[in-house]
Amino acid sequence: MTTNNPYIPMPVAISKVIDEVDTHDIKTFRFTFLNKEDEENFKYLPGQFAELSIYGKGESPIGIASSPTQAGYVEFTVQRAGTIVPGLVTAALHDMDEGGKIGLRGPLGHSWPIEFLEKKNIVVVGGGFAFTTLRSLINFMLHDDNRSRFGEITVIYGARTPGLLLYKDELAQWEKRDDIKTVITVDKGDDTWTGRQGFVPAVCREVAPSPKNTVAVICGPPIMIKFTLPVFFELGFSKENILTSLEMRMKCGIGKCGRCNVGYKYVCSDGPVFSLAQLEELPRDF
Repeated sequence: MTTNNPYIPMPVAISKVIDEVDTHDIKTFRFTFLNKEDEENFKYLPGQFAELSIYGKGESPIGIASSPTQAGYVEFTVQRAGTIVPGLVTAALHDMDEGGKIGLRGPLGHSWPIEFLEKKNIVVVGGGFAFTTLRSLINFMLHDDNRSRFGEITVIYGARTPGLLLYKDELAQWEKRDDIKTVITVDKGDDTWTGRQGFVPAVCREVAPSPKNTVAVICGPPIMIKFTLPVFFELGFSKENILTSLEMRMKCGIGKCGRCNVGYKYVCSDGPVFSLAQLEELPRDF
């Protein structure tokens, strides 16, 4: 029975598990809804998130990694939290197999501003694990029904090593397409790596995307963002045309616990997507 109560999770089952990285601590979980009505009501856009509930363990806010253009399921890429004392929810999920059942509460938060992005060139910059909701946006824009709504698409994505790159099959598919420019880099390659080596900020400077009618969508580790933003300022991007996500600050998901606030904003209900211009108005405590 479907309910509109935002506190009650919908039952879903794990239909597929993908081990994404060599360290085996990041997996993509594909969930199917146990109730058809729940699936029909779960309307989301790239950039939103949901709470994954493990019965007896708790719940954790995770960005949605699939695109709404991929019907019949929803995907989340989840990192097992902690090493010495692992997070209860993510550890429990990583120990589950296909067929396991959990709860799903959402969708929550605001998406990437799709209407604002339309008819513009898009530069997507991602680093490491933060590529999850960017992958959702890229697949959404590349879908046959949506590709004509956007201009040129450039993706710059980096990881520390080749074994830590996410979505390797999709990256290979994007590299073969002629309607998207895909630039993959690693900090340090191994004996089998024949691709680009270099830190994301340096690669962005090398690629040098034009700021004309272009929006940059940037997510990654804080250190990557710290050194990437000056590159885009040098290239002429305005703060209004640089978007990011404060997904890591999310807690309850509906603005009730108060633990995600940045100044007067609640990341879960006012975000997690913000432009740099919006963040300029907030205290620097994120």
